[in-house]
Amino acid sequence: MNRPDLDGRISLSDFNDFYWLKQELVAFCKSVGIRASGSKVELSDRIRHFIATGEVQRIQKNKTQKNSTFNWRTETLTRATLITDNYSNGEHVRRFFTHEIGPHFSFNVVFMKWVKEHVGHTLGDAICEWQRIHALKKDKNYVSEIDPQFEYNKYMRAFLNDNPGLSSKDATKYWMLKRSQRGSNAYNRSDLSLK
Repeated sequence: MNRPDLDGRISLSDFNDFYWLKQELVAFCKSVGIRASGSKVELSDRIRHFIATGEVQRIQKNKTQKNSTFNWRTETLTRATLITDNYSNGEHVRRFFTHEIGPHFSFNVVFMKWVKEHVGHTLGDAICEWQRIHALKKDKNYVSEIDPQFEYNKYMRAFLNDNPGLSSKDATKYWMLKRSQRGSNAYNRSDLSLK
């Protein structure tokens, strides 16, 4: 079966059985009046609700109200500064971490997630966590976790690990074939027989 169009006639099973790019999800949301911002997981959930019920799901804005008024763009930052519920990355915060850690500092997904989840800890704690993550990345056996919504990244990693003689270009070719098929988008050795 060919991959169906993502439009108002799609069934829930067809939607669930195929891989959709975020831009396709956003376009569908806009075409039917669904809020089109958020992660792929959030967009997919809204679309599933719409397909199943024909109703646009009301989104509760700001489930967790932020109470802090700390200004992360202008306040003086020290190792003792507490991470607040309104923490945000920016040039001011980057300069602080670069000054404290060194010019090799860079934000990464694992570190940013840690900071967001550790309100009440200090920037000194954050520095220690960044250094721990940085040391882990130097270990040749370290494999970072890929969040579930990043199916392409998971596929590429699994494909290249299983086929060391093949290239990223080969992996991308098989990913494109796999995502056009009904079912799971996880890598399987049998994908090499896809045409």
